[in-house]
Amino acid sequence: MLKLLLILFIVALALAPLTHFLPSKRQRQVARMREYAAVHGLFVEFRDLPARPSVPGREKRGEQIIYYGKRLPPSRREPRERTAWLPEADGWRSLQKRVDAPLAAEQLPASILAISVDEGSCGAYWQEAGEEAEVEQIVAALEAWQEQLQDSP
Repeated sequence: MLKLLLILFIVALALAPLTHFLPSKRQRQVARMREYAAVHGLFVEFRDLPARPSVPGREKRGEQIIYYGKRLPPSRREPRERTAWLPEADGWRSLQKRVDAPLAAEQLPASILAISVDEGSCGAYWQEAGEEAEVEQIVAALEAWQEQLQDSP
């Protein structure tokens, strides 16, 4: 009996380091959110977080953050101008020039850090700190935004 316990202890001791390779609860949740986004037509990648223009000569390297994006077909007329918006207390504020935020921005969850559009995609920047319900909101908002961009002249 003592030999059996000793063998079980040694096997458990040998297998213990392998438990570090098992995903945590948070990692499984993020994987589910990203899978939900992918199944519903979004792509997920790291991008630099859009920021306000800084003081000349003091350029700061962008902060890499998760971007959930919706691919856009090429525009038929002039290429879409890259534009980004940041949330503020009174709504969304564009960074480059005064451009109204898309109507779909109001559908986004409060955890969104920024939104942007360029020739290839429209999307939202966030830290994936929410639940799957927030990903559903992001998917719905980006689909509405995509339709708005395709319908606009």
